Amino acid sequence: MGRLALDLLLPPRCAACDNPVSMHGQFCATCFARTNMIGPPLCDRCGVPFAAVEQGGLEALCPGCREHPPLFRQARAALRYDEHARRLILPLKHGDRIELASILAPMMVRAGAALLARAEVLVPVPLHRRRLFQRKYNQAAVLAFAVGRLAGRAVIADAMVRTRRTDPLDEKSPEDRAREVAGSFEVRPSRSAQIAGRTFLLVDDVMTSGATANACAAALLEAGAAAVDVLVAARVPDPRLN
Repeated sequence: MGRLALDLLLPPRCAACDNPVSMHGQFCATCFARTNMIGPPLCDRCGVPFAAVEQGGLEALCPGCREHPPLFRQARAALRYDEHARRLILPLKHGDRIELASILAPMMVRAGAALLARAEVLVPVPLHRRRLFQRKYNQAAVLAFAVGRLAGRAVIADAMVRTRRTDPLDEKSPEDRAREVAGSFEVRPSRSAQIAGRTFLLVDDVMTSGATANACAAALLEAGAAAVDVLVAARVPDPRLN
């Protein structure tokens, strides 16, 4: 009855476009058709989508993973980062729309099922303390808790800290991104005993070149983690593979 009353007061709207739908947390038919989920073919290591299976060769690896193998074991993403995905992720990231995590999390669980099966603990990519103060929440932590609830996995939200504020990465090359974030993450000393020997799943909203994920993996592995995988809501395609 409470749900019916809520639906009368606040009729369900599409999470992406605000059109009427039958239940809260749904897409309308148009937006569902526009949802570009990532599936094979993709890079076996970083999860970037291929336009054709031949692009990965016999090893199913993208050029970046061949040239510079990442420190994380595997990465997977639910969505291709396009205009439709931005309508879900940017309001979560910048607009206090944390309820969108409950829509993204089931898609992430499907995309990362194999990674979640072997993960012991979920860890979000941390924000720098100044940015966290401005934003009031860490969208990666919100996603980690939503995924953890669905998958039955523990989350250590404060396992890592961002030791310095980095410049925006949007316009930087993959090499410049890697240099910018290198050494900018550390395991929190009070959490170090919970790191050693365990398999971690790093959670974030968007992955572009993988530089941030790689820097976080480096910090976790240095602290004694057995392995690190990565799960994100959306993945920016590699322009070399279009």
